[in-house]
Amino acid sequence: MSDSTPSPLTDHMALARRGFLGRSAAGLAAISTLLAEDGFAQTSAANPDHSLPHFAGKAKRVIYLFQSGAPSQLDLFDHKPDLEKHRDADLPDSIRKGQRLTGMTSKQARFPIAPSSFAFARHGQSGQSISELLPETARIADRITILKTLHTEAINHDPAITFIQTGSQLSGRPSFGSWLSYGLGSLNSDLPAFVAMVSGSGGQPLYDRLWGSGFLPSKFQGVKFRSVGDPVLFLSNPSGLQANVRRRFLDDLARLNNLKLKQQADPEISTRMAQYELAFRMQTSVPELTDTSSEPDHIFKLYGEDSRQPGTFASNCLLARRLCERGVRFVQLFHRGWDQHANLPEKLAQQCADTDRASAALVLDLAQRGLLKDTLVVWGGEFGRTVYCQGRLTKSDYGRDHHPRCFSAWVAGAGIQPGLTHGTTDDYSYNILENPVHVHDLNATLLHCLGIDHRRLTFKYQGRRHRLTDVHGELVNEILA
Repeated sequence: MSDSTPSPLTDHMALARRGFLGRSAAGLAAISTLLAEDGFAQTSAANPDHSLPHFAGKAKRVIYLFQSGAPSQLDLFDHKPDLEKHRDADLPDSIRKGQRLTGMTSKQARFPIAPSSFAFARHGQSGQSISELLPETARIADRITILKTLHTEAINHDPAITFIQTGSQLSGRPSFGSWLSYGLGSLNSDLPAFVAMVSGSGGQPLYDRLWGSGFLPSKFQGVKFRSVGDPVLFLSNPSGLQANVRRRFLDDLARLNNLKLKQQADPEISTRMAQYELAFRMQTSVPELTDTSSEPDHIFKLYGEDSRQPGTFASNCLLARRLCERGVRFVQLFHRGWDQHANLPEKLAQQCADTDRASAALVLDLAQRGLLKDTLVVWGGEFGRTVYCQGRLTKSDYGRDHHPRCFSAWVAGAGIQPGLTHGTTDDYSYNILENPVHVHDLNATLLHCLGIDHRRLTFKYQGRRHRLTDVHGELVNEILA
């Protein structure tokens, strides 16, 4: 027998070794799943830093109130009273600086300045300047920090929303909530770590990939709650199938999956098993969660009467608080309709009427329950709006185009100094003068509040380690508590 010909003993040892390694990998995968369900850090080889969280963060969870379509900072938070002197004058070239424009205004003969139609006032001991369109937000002025100098790289909706959610303008990357679920795991074994809800009508479409897990294992994707029928698709058992029969079916399916897991050591098999079990537990936990009939009248009054109607922004804010109480790690509310290219005064006023009360109520409700001290609340869109008018400018009507160079958002809660205004824009709310905050900077700062160094939360994919902030991101230390 030649040296190159394996002996039967060698074959047997190789098979035994492969079997041992396969069983070990399968066991480790299963243990990792159980640890993640119990809220322990991920210890995957894809993430070389096993000590998550990296330090003691002040926040445990996030509620992100995403205003899809881009709210106008000029009409809500970035007051520019001197613009009235320049009404209908052309925006100076020295301000525009050759910025690229969208196809909706690039062919306009001129760019007339459109001052805001709405009055501003200072509120709270902090003196935050807030529009009359947001009277309830004004009442929590001392609890929020307003970022006036956010900026982004995208000028159209889909790439901009994708960018702020995933750190890339191109689809295929994990969303913020998926990164957090991957890094910190779940706080509740009966509910998903990441839940998404959508409200509002019209505006830009919102695709499931915005709460997707990208190249992360699928168990880290967000679960979308619906307002009609089952809150989660296929939550109810098929007609005629009893709960005990469903339980036996899942047990048998788990045995088959375990056999396959021992053979292949594929982590996606353990992911599938964990998802089946979570789905079974959700059959009890989700109906109880979404039944708000036990909430007292004063809570519905706080959020507004439309919080009694499923599918509204107010109802979703109330559900976000209930999810937060039950340990869901990341809750993202998407509210559509902020894309006011025309008839902005009327349409923006309606958007604010639909969202202002519930946004403020959520902060107050969390605070009175002692939850704001370890919960981050974020409010904002994908970019801002132009100071110049899109279309025809009149005394009572104007529209605004997309503006990525500066826009406003607010944050509140764990790890954030309350009552601050951060950053300064020029007299036209067109360029940033002081303290710019890139989208990557915002995401890095939010992760920091959760005890995560954004540079060390990584996942190896296609030959390199990826992260939410790509190769960028600096902490906005001035707003950290």
